[in-house]
Amino acid sequence: MYAVLDIETTGGLYNEEGITEIAIYRYDGHKVTDQFISLINPEKEIQPFVVNLTGINNAMLRSAPKFYEVAKRIIEITDGCIIVAHNALFDYRVLQTEFRRLGFDFQRKSICTVELAKKLIPEQPSYSLGKLVRSLGIAVSDRHRATGDAQATLKLFKLLLAKDTGKIIVQETLKSETTGTLPPKLLDIVEKLPTSVGVFYIHGDDGKILYIGRGKNIKKKVNQHFTGVNQKSKRIQKEVKVVTYEETGSELVALLKENEEIKLNQPIYNQTSKQKPYNFALYQEEDENGYLRLFVGKADSRKNMLTTFSNVHEGKNTLFKLTEEFVLCTKINGISEAKKNCYNFSISKCHGACIEKEEPLIYNQRVVEAIKKYSYPYNNMVIVDKGREIDERSAIVIEAGQFVGLGFYNLNYQINNTSVLSSVITKMNNKADANHIIQSYLRKHSTLKIIKISETVSND
Repeated sequence: MYAVLDIETTGGLYNEEGITEIAIYRYDGHKVTDQFISLINPEKEIQPFVVNLTGINNAMLRSAPKFYEVAKRIIEITDGCIIVAHNALFDYRVLQTEFRRLGFDFQRKSICTVELAKKLIPEQPSYSLGKLVRSLGIAVSDRHRATGDAQATLKLFKLLLAKDTGKIIVQETLKSETTGTLPPKLLDIVEKLPTSVGVFYIHGDDGKILYIGRGKNIKKKVNQHFTGVNQKSKRIQKEVKVVTYEETGSELVALLKENEEIKLNQPIYNQTSKQKPYNFALYQEEDENGYLRLFVGKADSRKNMLTTFSNVHEGKNTLFKLTEEFVLCTKINGISEAKKNCYNFSISKCHGACIEKEEPLIYNQRVVEAIKKYSYPYNNMVIVDKGREIDERSAIVIEAGQFVGLGFYNLNYQINNTSVLSSVITKMNNKADANHIIQSYLRKHSTLKIIKISETVSND
């Protein structure tokens, strides 16, 4: 549990500042569960430059509650939470100072979104809150007011949680929350899980990830592990301390995140087989008459694989389907062993490439169109799918025919500006496996929105 907060002060000498406004959002990693926003009478004058910066003046605060009047509420809303703030050292210090004046020792763990951003979004021109969220396309209002800055910090923290593929933030959080406690009943764990699509993480002692999985219904999928009778399920049931999750909105995003994070974290109960998820691939070559021939063969990363398949049957079915759809020649594509013309020519489903009646240039144009549909339609593109919330979308980025990474966005500005999109997406490394996952998914879900992009997104 997190308490995302921002504090405005009077300014002045170190440790002599007074709080003029505070905003706190209690956040469970998925949604805001409580909030507290208030002006505060600091019982001292506000520095003139602060008045100009925040718009908060002395007259506005005369009838506001004093800190001791809201102290109990602050303790309650931050209880059991990790403080999250942009430049947390400042906000946490000021808060502790105010409590110390009341004779209370206020102690909470803290996370600084400045330091997190430097690790997870390196090489940004500035890490000040305003410039950073602007560069990421995050909408923000009421800058230099506690509410606006706390909301911007919350949106930034949500993005950083999504970018943290190593789950360092969550694991460190769990270390502080589960020490010395027995694991809760499995039923209690399941009851707290959502029925939405996403990735889940089963943790053991000290937050260590034991297993990573995904499902269209997270609760149902975890429940299957908790009711399973095989050896792996029994071990998980015995060692589990807590289950965390990340809603993705998109099944494709869940597939990609699961693939990447299993390889990155190598949980002990995930089978990290070196075998690829695909064994066969679609290739092209030019025959002796200049016609492009498509064929299915064993996957070989040293060759130019147009798309990949889990098994030979899937590959041959796809080859047959695209041959029919694009009126290609079954003889050229090796489906027919006819000596002269293929059977499709006799029923007007082939234009005669098999007997050199159709020009190679015309025939090959249709082959290129078929390849585009069954691999990637554009070399540089973004696949747009559902997001985690109604006003959000997910973005899966393909560059130079290879998967680059994924992320979430709320505004069209974020996806249409490649420099912003580069910062929003989480770069991922397992490109070959990811390409197979994406292309297999696109073959079954042809209605996904695809946007062609002209500029490169990655900085690699």
